[in-house]
Amino acid sequence: MFDLTPLYRTGVGFDRLAKMLDEVNTVDTPTYPPYNIERTGEDTYRITMAVAGFTPGELAIEVKNHSLTVTGQKQDRTEQVNFLHQGIAARNFDRRFQLADHVEVTGAEIENGLLHIDLKRELPEAMKPRTIEIKGAGKKAKLIEDKKAA
Repeated sequence: MFDLTPLYRTGVGFDRLAKMLDEVNTVDTPTYPPYNIERTGEDTYRITMAVAGFTPGELAIEVKNHSLTVTGQKQDRTEQVNFLHQGIAARNFDRRFQLADHVEVTGAEIENGLLHIDLKRELPEAMKPRTIEIKGAGKKAKLIEDKKAA
């Protein structure tokens, strides 16, 4: 265990980062359901979760405060099943992912027991890098001439 309280005293505006570090330090990471995170493009990502046995109505996806939460609530069976072996774990789950700034969920679909959640990172124009022209002694700034009405 690490004591992160000295970070709280010296940093201003880093509350979210300190909270994330504190959560990682204290919370056990769940292992069900298994998932993959892949990069599908320069600014696009996909989370794929193995949700065999769940219907779309039993799954919920919520984004709140830079946190993506996927919840699976298995409905109770009305008929009694006598399993000889039950290897498919269809238990309830609550899986959380921390999203970086400017990452948004663009869609979700379920196919062959896999839940695909598509993400896209979109930086605002003000945050994108831009090139600034440097004027030298030999270059003059272009002037826009006003046309006067006759």
